[in-house]
Amino acid sequence: MLIHRSKMIWKNPKIEYIGDIAIIKVPFNDVNEEELKKLANEILEKNKFVKSVWHAATPVMGELKIRDYKYLAGEKRSETIYKEHNCMFKVDIKKVFITPRLSYEHLRIANLVKEGERIINMFAGAGLFSIIIAKKSNPKVVHSIDINPDAYKYMIENIELNKVKDIVVPYLGDAKEIIEEKLLDSSDRVLMPLPDKALDYVKYAISSIDKMGYIHLYLHVSARKDEYLSKAEELTKKELEKYNITYKIINSKEVRPVGPRLYQVVVDVYVEKN
Repeated sequence: MLIHRSKMIWKNPKIEYIGDIAIIKVPFNDVNEEELKKLANEILEKNKFVKSVWHAATPVMGELKIRDYKYLAGEKRSETIYKEHNCMFKVDIKKVFITPRLSYEHLRIANLVKEGERIINMFAGAGLFSIIIAKKSNPKVVHSIDINPDAYKYMIENIELNKVKDIVVPYLGDAKEIIEEKLLDSSDRVLMPLPDKALDYVKYAISSIDKMGYIHLYLHVSARKDEYLSKAEELTKKELEKYNITYKIINSKEVRPVGPRLYQVVVDVYVEKN
């Protein structure tokens, strides 16, 4: 899709669909209100399932992992039901972080989980990783932590909605504090899907592992296309070397591009405590 302007062209603007909400993403320094609204109305006309259209007005910001949105067209509503891998998630795009671009990663991790595993999700948001794992993989328990009160509220609703309250245990608070107070030596696998804090919280992920297990670190890496995986592994190794453990990096892969020469990468690590 091309939108012509007097001075430049938006080439294939990114449009994400969260339930019946469409989100338009264009460069933050290249925003034209009139043309955004024109595009929003085109989306409503061509996609009958879409009821509301918003513009992602800022990057994701802060420890609550949210961004600002600007209403463009349709119903002035930011709450919706989002479906993924036969699970349903009630979310408000203005209050919790969510993107369908993590759909493959949600399922990939669920497929790695073995029956009876104990999982800690350190940055759970509205509960997508946690609930998909609970529904797909038959774990013993998924400890699901987030510091955002709105994310926690939706997480509780989504646990009920997907009937996994016997498996997913929600916590409101800072993951490091929850682990130190309640979850030391309690897990077989730890998810760290918050790139801004993953490396800083490795210490707590390790302390939550019971003798041996897996840690999945999600990082933002600024590098050339041929270098970002090796850079992510080097950053991970540098942090892991600080601790009294034996470890092996078993996989690293791109999750999604985030910006020019900026990639989200996941590094899968096997850890044994010495």
